Amino acid sequence: MNIVLFGRKTNTLAPAEAWAAHGDRGLVLVDVRQPQEWRSGVVPGALRIPLTELSHRIDELPSEGTVAFVCRSGHRSLLAARRARRRGIDVASVKGGMVAWSAAGMPTLTADRDSSPKEAS
Repeated sequence: MNIVLFGRKTNTLAPAEAWAAHGDRGLVLVDVRQPQEWRSGVVPGALRIPLTELSHRIDELPSEGTVAFVCRSGHRSLLAARRARRRGIDVASVKGGMVAWSAAGMPTLTADRDSSPKEAS
């Protein structure tokens, strides 16, 4: 599915599609939620760059391949995708965010107070 955001389409991926592409095809996942939100669970191997820091950390994103953004429900990930696309990065957004990710039973890790990931039980 594609979502039109500010006149351009942003590719969206279902959680299962994003997870498969992350593992098999090198898709880079970026969690743009705030650090306190990470405590509820993070995608294993995802970069964690809060949307509020993305503008000055954009160079941490790969210039090759696709970068997919995830947030809680899907709104901030679309905003992040817009910012990254302006820098020439191939982008996508995880449809429904971490709410949909969890509902689909996709893998997550829990993060403690210092944001270090730990295996979810």
